[in-house]
Amino acid sequence: MSSYENLNQVLVIIPVLNEEAAIAGVIRTLQSFNLKQIRVVDNGSCDRSAERAIAAGAEVVDEPIAGYGRACWHGLQELSPEIEWILFCDGDGSDDLNQLPELLAQRQYYDLILGNRRATVSGRRAMTTVQNFGNILATTLIHWGWGHRYYDLGPLRLIRRSALDRIQMQDRGFGWTVEMQARAIDCGLRIRELPVGYLPRQGGQSKISGSLANAIRAGTVILSTLGQLYMRRLFSPTRDAICDVSTSFPSAPPSLPDAKFCVSTHSSPSSPASPSSPASPSPPSSPSPPSPPALYLYLSTLLLLVGCAWIMPHGDFLRQVNAVPNFWIGSGLMGAGFLLSWRIRSISGLWFWGVVILTRLLLLPMHPGDDVWRYIWEGHIQIWGFSPYDLPPDAPELEPYRLEWWSQINFPNVTAIYPPIAQLGFRALAAISPALWIFKVAIVGADLMICGLLSQRFGYQATLLYAWNPIVLYSFAGGAHYDSWFLLPLVAAWMVFDPINWGKAERQGRDRSALHWLGGAILVGVSIAVKWMSLPVLSFLVWRALRRMQFKLAGLTVVVGLLPLALSAIPFCYTGECPLIPTHSSFVTHGRSAELIPHIAAQIWEPSRWENWLYAFPLSLAIIWLLLRTRKFHEFTEWYLLSLVAISPIIHAWYFTWLMPFSVASRNLGAKLISLSALVYFVLPYRKALGDSSWELSHSEHAWLWTPFIVGVIWTVWRQQKKITRRSVSSQ
Repeated sequence: MSSYENLNQVLVIIPVLNEEAAIAGVIRTLQSFNLKQIRVVDNGSCDRSAERAIAAGAEVVDEPIAGYGRACWHGLQELSPEIEWILFCDGDGSDDLNQLPELLAQRQYYDLILGNRRATVSGRRAMTTVQNFGNILATTLIHWGWGHRYYDLGPLRLIRRSALDRIQMQDRGFGWTVEMQARAIDCGLRIRELPVGYLPRQGGQSKISGSLANAIRAGTVILSTLGQLYMRRLFSPTRDAICDVSTSFPSAPPSLPDAKFCVSTHSSPSSPASPSSPASPSPPSSPSPPSPPALYLYLSTLLLLVGCAWIMPHGDFLRQVNAVPNFWIGSGLMGAGFLLSWRIRSISGLWFWGVVILTRLLLLPMHPGDDVWRYIWEGHIQIWGFSPYDLPPDAPELEPYRLEWWSQINFPNVTAIYPPIAQLGFRALAAISPALWIFKVAIVGADLMICGLLSQRFGYQATLLYAWNPIVLYSFAGGAHYDSWFLLPLVAAWMVFDPINWGKAERQGRDRSALHWLGGAILVGVSIAVKWMSLPVLSFLVWRALRRMQFKLAGLTVVVGLLPLALSAIPFCYTGECPLIPTHSSFVTHGRSAELIPHIAAQIWEPSRWENWLYAFPLSLAIIWLLLRTRKFHEFTEWYLLSLVAISPIIHAWYFTWLMPFSVASRNLGAKLISLSALVYFVLPYRKALGDSSWELSHSEHAWLWTPFIVGVIWTVWRQQKKITRRSVSSQ
């Protein structure tokens, strides 16, 4: 059949928004191929797009509500009975329509015929970086979830009207194309991709790749659409439950000369059809479902990516009332993906790092927590010669140096609480530029290095507990909390102090070398000078040396461990004063936030609510007990940090990230579960956005936050004791 026969059965739909420079040329090109039924959907243009389209001979309909999918859907209304095919194309002149005869020639054999821009050199060159990245990500996710390999989400597509009825398109935005392609697989349609050229747009501005905000918004919609479609597919028992209309299909045609670029529903992406061989696809059938281990991997990946994309626009908790509810939805998806990752038994390095990097890239544009504005501010004023330990942000002397985001700084009447190496880090980054993205990249860089250290020691599968953890992902890539800076040297100290072969060496009666010991000490010292709570870990190293009667080594450990703090404090100390902690601040003396043991104590003894120093005693007892009971670096550090978060009067959700690197070794169920229950914490900023500044969890909210942690820790201790007992019995 000639491509020019029965073209009155083809309706061309062109959604446009301010495309007056190109629309007339697009219409004339379509008419040159004998396509006369052309419907332009004006999606709210403020230029002369509609006038130019009418003058060129097209029908114009108005859809004032913005949305690519809405414009396409509106164009499908009131179709005449003779229309059997719908051709979608863009109105900006970027679609190379010279390949239309090839697309039209496939109508008797296929139901969905797609133009693949990435199959041609000109197409790949004309596509922007944003377009290429989005296409690769979306088509890869479809391949993982549906088992079919697409190569492009291009706008040029020809679809049978009856097939479109079966698909039942729901999206009204940027997810229109990805929904059509995913649902086409669900409905068992015959699909073919053909190579097409692609040109720079002939005028106007791209609605997606023209701005970063629009690109992020489009990406979020596409990923969330895929997530919803996959859940629908997963919980539909059969294809008939998704598409209840059956269609008979004619036999496939001989391959075209350019068939090496084409993919049908039943061809293998790694084995394209030979140009000289006729294609004989079998009747359409559902792709075989992945095996359970692969399903856990695919679904975990998909949920994590969709969840990250969902929460990315919803990070401004204190100023946007709906931010936290949307954050909970996306975090719930991430949490489900994290739960499924517990069932993954093996994973390749490529997949592991691909998800690690993609999730963090998706969250980098997120509005951060308010701590980061202090980081930037304190680095910024150091450049101008002021010490953040001397002057709070609202000091009159600093008013001339305020930047546009100054009002977002928390506790503006309190001087700096971050240790001196952290301050020097803030200064170094601010010297480059007092820009949010620079600080975020530095925080995520440390986070990625932690992933690398853990995966090198424990393997990719075990490291998922940290690397794919929703609270870790939000805290560092989204919230921009600098805790990864103190965790990195602490984890590195663990790796140095407890090398891989240490257990074997100990059994042979050998001990760590002084190099291992002091190397661990100086790394712990760096961690202390980044965040104060690493200080008790140094006491563990000193105590272990004293237990071995190595008094000189113990003394050197103290000196080396405190050296980073002493050296970095020099620029901030003068005239005999070193004001490194604002002890007068209410934040330090009696501040409270989502606490566990202090909350329980306050119910028994109300005055304890106003004296945070009281909790130094139970924490000291816990540290002493751990010094006497533990022998390994990670055991002491993990249980010290567990004790710290349980006893501390001030807890924020990102504090739970402290537990995660060390739980990779112990598989502590309490750390796993609080990675999910920590979402309860965000009711505090939600209430503040609603006007309630009390910043206090209710009794039931405390229970929801902490009960999974307590139960998980108890279960982990019981399991470890059971293993020790079993080992003891077997050795007798």
